Amino acid sequence: MIEQFQNHIDAKFSFLKNSKLLVAISGGLDSVVLTHVCYQLKLNIALAHCNFNLRGDESDADEDFVLQFAEKLDLEVFIESFDTKSYADAHKLSIQMAARELRYDWFKDLSEQLKFDYILTAHHADDNLETFLINFTRGTGLEGLTGIPEINNSIVRPLLPFSRQHIEKYAHQHSLKWRDDSSNASTKYLRNKLRHDIIPVLKEMNPQLLQNFQTTLNNLNDTADIVEESLQEVVKRAVEVIDKKEIKFKISELKQLKNPKAYLYELLKDYAFTEWQDVVGLLDAQSGKQVFSSLHRLLKDRDYLILTELTSDKMNHMISVYEEDTNVTIPIGQLIFKEVDAILETKKDVLYLDKNTIKYPLTIRKWQEGDFFYPIGMQGKKKLSKYFKDEKLSLIEKENTWLLCSEHAMVWVIGKRADNRFKVTDATTQILKIELQ
Repeated sequence: MIEQFQNHIDAKFSFLKNSKLLVAISGGLDSVVLTHVCYQLKLNIALAHCNFNLRGDESDADEDFVLQFAEKLDLEVFIESFDTKSYADAHKLSIQMAARELRYDWFKDLSEQLKFDYILTAHHADDNLETFLINFTRGTGLEGLTGIPEINNSIVRPLLPFSRQHIEKYAHQHSLKWRDDSSNASTKYLRNKLRHDIIPVLKEMNPQLLQNFQTTLNNLNDTADIVEESLQEVVKRAVEVIDKKEIKFKISELKQLKNPKAYLYELLKDYAFTEWQDVVGLLDAQSGKQVFSSLHRLLKDRDYLILTELTSDKMNHMISVYEEDTNVTIPIGQLIFKEVDAILETKKDVLYLDKNTIKYPLTIRKWQEGDFFYPIGMQGKKKLSKYFKDEKLSLIEKENTWLLCSEHAMVWVIGKRADNRFKVTDATTQILKIELQ
């Protein structure tokens, strides 16, 4: 494998030879092998290990193992400890998503501070197949079936062509030790269920599964290139960019296409439209007909479809919410209000609050200069303008941010962050769930 890896680096990643590299290492088989092969090839590497503190003594043992492994290879190692559960609760994320955010944010900070050129992760061919199947089972377009990218900005995944079997063989040949994460044995998560129950059956049916899958990925990526090239030709003929806030599409050019719906999807998929039949229907609709997404409007105007942002004067009204309301429509979707017995999920689009801490009618409004709140998970108050800056929200995102308020107090930056004053505590007797759909 070392020769194959060397050839792979020479062919695709020769830039790594003269770069300062940070290797993400968990202590598991994949990252240990990645570290070892990079070390064997004398690449300029340092290690970064995240202790997410999710498995008690096992997490600490992983950290100790990484420290010993780094010392054995005489490599610099960086360790960061996270309170992952608190972060997940504060940001309304699943544990998996919280760990991912913490991990990559820290890697980015390390890279910027210490001038690392690239971050190497140990994703391999089996990971790629699992990701493909996850996307496939959830429903996706072509972009969801083209696999994990080998290079994504500063993230490089040099093990993608290698199977888990190859990696295990290398580890045994070099008498490497590694740590097994006990949570990987559970089939509670879809990825683990695919790994343990589904993919082994597929491999038994077809021993060449991974090789054939790679061929499929290559074909799909080739097709994606053709689609992109075709799309750019349509853009040249059909799109007129007026300014940063308006794009015009020539209806005559769109109607000449064999599949206008497919092209309209590709042209507009980043603008949050969901009613694609209505979008296509605009081609033959009367002038003045409109279709809205959460952030944009598509207007039929004679010979053009015109894409614009939803303007503040169209969205700047205040909405009142009364205790009997269960479903309230706002410009970015619908808010569903329901009393529940317990907190069942944590994500940004769902808020659980202590109902006894709010006063009706609630109000929903746009943010204003001077607004502040007490972000959950933090001490003290924060100006909303500072929160927007810290979250690196664009002007469009700020203009389309809505607030849920109780009297003069902010309860929720809707879909983003809750206020600490209204959170559910052990003393809570009535829990109100609010979901943005």
